[in-house]
Amino acid sequence: MSKILIVEDEAAIRRVLVKILSEENDSYQVDEAEDGVVGLEKIKNNDYDLVLCDIKMPKMDGVEVLEEVKKIKPEIPMVMISGHGDMETAIQTMRLGAFDYISKPPDLNRLLNTVRNALDKKQLVVENKILKKKVSKNYEMIGESESINHIKVMIDKVAPTEARVLITGPNGTGKELVAHQLHEKSERSSFPLIEVNCAAIPSELIESELFGHVKGAFTSAVKDRAGKFEAADKGTIFLDEIGDMSLSAQAKVLRALQENMITRVGADKDIKVDVRVVAATNKDLKTEIAEGRFREDLYHRLAVILIKVPPLNERRDDIPALISHFTEKIASEQGNAVKSFSGQAIKLLQEYDWTGNIRELRNVVERLIILGGNEISETDVKMFASK
Repeated sequence: MSKILIVEDEAAIRRVLVKILSEENDSYQVDEAEDGVVGLEKIKNNDYDLVLCDIKMPKMDGVEVLEEVKKIKPEIPMVMISGHGDMETAIQTMRLGAFDYISKPPDLNRLLNTVRNALDKKQLVVENKILKKKVSKNYEMIGESESINHIKVMIDKVAPTEARVLITGPNGTGKELVAHQLHEKSERSSFPLIEVNCAAIPSELIESELFGHVKGAFTSAVKDRAGKFEAADKGTIFLDEIGDMSLSAQAKVLRALQENMITRVGADKDIKVDVRVVAATNKDLKTEIAEGRFREDLYHRLAVILIKVPPLNERRDDIPALISHFTEKIASEQGNAVKSFSGQAIKLLQEYDWTGNIRELRNVVERLIILGGNEISETDVKMFASK
């Protein structure tokens, strides 16, 4: 059930909008407010998924309503309703954070498309917030080695800025932890962090995933769909394994960075987005550029700040702290008592060749906890930690 509020002082237009939306979808629960003051009070006391708000109203105009809503409930998409003489103001509201605007009298197709797109975005934002609450504790940076402390200092300096960041390092080193820390410590932290694993999405679908599509753009496009860039508006998009992105998608990402505009697959209309881009790769992008697989101009757009995450073999001093962290985490997940590791067991694990980095260490710790005794011994490590 999607809850929609219409804030409009003209009763006739209000009735038309209520009728159109109610008949369009049985799951739309439509509420009304006859002016901005009443509308703002309803927004404060209810959880709406979308607000349609007139610009010219007595008591409190739509611009004032928009500004107040962005302070108290910034996640609610606001679609402004503009008369012929309000177009300049309507465009200005987009800069203030409105999702879109529609003109009076409303064009039916444009109205319904705008409503569907706004609700899609709200749903993505809500899902991301729920996920963020669940996983935030999984993104702590464990360790006090010189290399990790250097990364922490860089994050503290870079996060409050708008600088784009390229994170490099082998698989399993925790590049996503850096991305999450950059977002959490930024001015955008109250907005979504949207993650895209470029290596996991087929090349023919990556553009639709990133930029969305319109109905009929391709065979399976049965309805309009917002992409990840739209979902990340006002927040951060994390392009993981960007070295695996197709050249055509790279060109569109470059445009998004240059112009802050994206175009859905199959559409003519540009969509303005305000997104900070953080990217990561396990590849040497300069080699990829030399071999024609990665755009040099995109590299320079992304690599304003470079953060290199070292392999675990280069930060062995952090292994005891990581073992302790994983031991407590696994015990909590499995509902078991926390097991301990002997000094010799920890020393042996510090000498291990960690080709799979932190991901491999976590797996080995879990294996030892399951198969070893109450205290994990050197013998347990020799028996169960081998590759």
